[in-house]
Amino acid sequence: MFHVILLEPEIPPNTGNIIRLCANSGATLHLIKPLGFRLDAASLRRSGLDYHDLATVHTHDSLDECRARLAGSRLVAVETGAAQSHTVPAYRSGDAFLFGPETRGLPTAVLEHIDTTDRVAIPMRPASRSLNLSNAVAVVLYEAWRQQGFAGAARTSAGCEPASAPK
Repeated sequence: MFHVILLEPEIPPNTGNIIRLCANSGATLHLIKPLGFRLDAASLRRSGLDYHDLATVHTHDSLDECRARLAGSRLVAVETGAAQSHTVPAYRSGDAFLFGPETRGLPTAVLEHIDTTDRVAIPMRPASRSLNLSNAVAVVLYEAWRQQGFAGAARTSAGCEPASAPK
């Protein structure tokens, strides 16, 4: 339903958490090289990336390659300097959420090619720098999925049915 794009992820446990999140939400994960870790089976297990077989994960040599593969998907940049909250846009199936490297965020050269109306930020207290990458992905992805009525979700507990999709 949704795509999560990590540009040059650096910290294996963050990516591991995001793989698990994608496996549980049905999102497809796209990793843009270079990666700060190896993707072989032994490295994945050591890094806590043991959900990789339950999620759809693609690696790309560049952001341009990923964007070509996702042609037709709206690209939404998640960055701390955006003027609108992540709750403002009306998300739709197929949207792709772009997150930058943990230590640098999205480069200006990338943001220059994304309209300001397609940039969102997660509200934080004034003195805060940023959220952990896996937490930020979870906040944005679950808001988008909530807007879609948690389409495809299983009942999670008695009386807790996914909502109907918006009309």
